[in-house]
Amino acid sequence: METINEATYQAAAKVAGTIEAHFRKHRAAAVENGEDDLAVVPAAWQVEKIIDVAFWASLRKEEGNPIRISLAFLPPSQAGKPLLFERPLLLTPQLLTKLAPGVERPGIHIGVWFEGEELYVWGTTIKLPNLCFVLDVSEPGLLVVKHRRAAGLGKFTNVAMLRGDQVKVVNEDSGQLPDSPPILRSLLGLTPSCLWNNNVNVLIQIAVSMRAHKRGGILLVVPSGSDAWRESIIHPLQYPIHPAFSGVADLMRYDGKSVTEIFWQNALRREVENITGLTAVDGATIVNDQQELLAFGAKITRAKDAWPIEKVLMTEPVEGGIPALIHPSAIGGTRHLSAAQFVHDQHDSNALVASQDGYFTVFSWSAQQQLVQAHRIDILLI
Repeated sequence: METINEATYQAAAKVAGTIEAHFRKHRAAAVENGEDDLAVVPAAWQVEKIIDVAFWASLRKEEGNPIRISLAFLPPSQAGKPLLFERPLLLTPQLLTKLAPGVERPGIHIGVWFEGEELYVWGTTIKLPNLCFVLDVSEPGLLVVKHRRAAGLGKFTNVAMLRGDQVKVVNEDSGQLPDSPPILRSLLGLTPSCLWNNNVNVLIQIAVSMRAHKRGGILLVVPSGSDAWRESIIHPLQYPIHPAFSGVADLMRYDGKSVTEIFWQNALRREVENITGLTAVDGATIVNDQQELLAFGAKITRAKDAWPIEKVLMTEPVEGGIPALIHPSAIGGTRHLSAAQFVHDQHDSNALVASQDGYFTVFSWSAQQQLVQAHRIDILLI
């Protein structure tokens, strides 16, 4: 008989109570707001057990391939039309490893529920109740706890990340800081939108896709109706777009009547990938705040009469994170320095920077502090 695992994953015990408290807090707020179809909050021991088993499973391989799975804590009765096993199976690393090839596609969740003091896998589901506990196994040793947004649309809200013995818990209050950019506030669940064609939700999709291509890149978001950004770009532009490409912008004007929502969402994903692919080209991709593509492969330069940027306020939305004033090149080199300089010169613009190693930073101007803020948000995009 196989044992569940040879040792206990210590990080699971360390973070379980905090995660239970997070879900209890959000469920209480949802109940107070009159929201329905709410998930059951997992107890700390259940959180610990799910993380522990998933961690050991993440270190295994099935036919030479690492596993990528998503587990959700819910009974079958809350899963809409679930795929049910004839009988529940005990949750073990061995079971998850064997199931992984059949459930690794996005949107499929392994359903986990309890009986007494044991946890069982009852099948799979593509439907989740609001605020449902989800654990994603992204790569060997990397686990992300998240929950389905109450609105049910857009990216899941990340709660914690565990990588080996490193634990990072998201600090939702970090989005309350002065001049926090909308993308940060939305990723923290502070300004949820029920609309896929919400401007910020689309920008989040672009950010997730930029990080996923692993080539690194810069996306500059400039105000529509102004050409001031051109002062910070070397001319002639390498690949100017004229007229501005409006593939994403046109879909953002979706009225919910002309086509089905599923058709529209798939079309939007394709257009997002179209834009995101260009960020892998050397140089910066430039879009306006209406998501119209203006150029790609652009070279950033310091604007005329502008001072070289000397420092940014670096923040990461995690518990225990302390903002630090640093030189922008210390974040990641030339790409980050040029993006920070651009925002330093163009206060009404934002810059999104993806590194090849998975780090992701948003640069924005703080009018209150009169400096550029660098928000490290990769923990929210995984």
